[in-house]
Amino acid sequence: MPRTAPSPRAVARTVARAPWELLKRLFGWLVLFELRNKVVLAPSAVRLRRFEDAQVRRLAAEVRPPTARVATVIATHRRPEPLLRAVRSALEQTVRDQVVIVVDDGAGLPELPADPRLFAVSLDRNTAVAGVVRNVGIRLTRSAYVAFLDDDNLWEPDHLEQALAALEAPGGPDGVYTALRRVLPDGTDMDVLSVPFDRHRAARESFLDTNAFVARRTRALHFSRLRRTPEVMPREDWELIRRYARKHQVRHLPKATVRYLVNPGSFYTAWTE
Repeated sequence: MPRTAPSPRAVARTVARAPWELLKRLFGWLVLFELRNKVVLAPSAVRLRRFEDAQVRRLAAEVRPPTARVATVIATHRRPEPLLRAVRSALEQTVRDQVVIVVDDGAGLPELPADPRLFAVSLDRNTAVAGVVRNVGIRLTRSAYVAFLDDDNLWEPDHLEQALAALEAPGGPDGVYTALRRVLPDGTDMDVLSVPFDRHRAARESFLDTNAFVARRTRALHFSRLRRTPEVMPREDWELIRRYARKHQVRHLPKATVRYLVNPGSFYTAWTE
């Protein structure tokens, strides 16, 4: 039976797609999406940088966390019970020389444990931009290293110990990320995400998450301030780690030290099938 010739419309669609497909192969779809984000969302970044600066000035007059070996930044918004579990998992780390700063995205905070290492602040208003919330925590603390934990995730007790051992070893990297044990809402394991670091692979696959990331504090350690709705890809954690890796060595530790909740109700992340 003879093959049917494609319609002119089908040919036009194929030709129109060809440049985009070629660009994706050359640069990676995540890189191209991020370039688009920087163009489309640039005005939001300018406004949010001003807001972030104002919040840091205001809050620095209210809280002065001491210098520590590592600062843990916990971003939160309207999840009091999960937040308490996340805070406890941070405070129960085998590494004791740390400060934990909780940054609330303008919704108010529950009563938190009384611990001299724990500090909590609230932004004046809700931003819905995780990068800005975490940046405030980074800028309010002083430490050699910075770690990140969201309010619906948990660390194993040796998470910081494993990360700092690698970072402080002779010839160690500047940043590390451990494996993620991804957990469904019913408490069962979905999988373990453990991918060795490859900056070229990261241009095409989304496997980087800041809940597992611990890094040496440098000027490069700050999050994008673009207003990323849950549907905007890539996420700000991908952008941070890949940008940090331009001039800093990043390494993967295959041990699962993070319990990451696949949360359909997440304020910052949209989960689909």
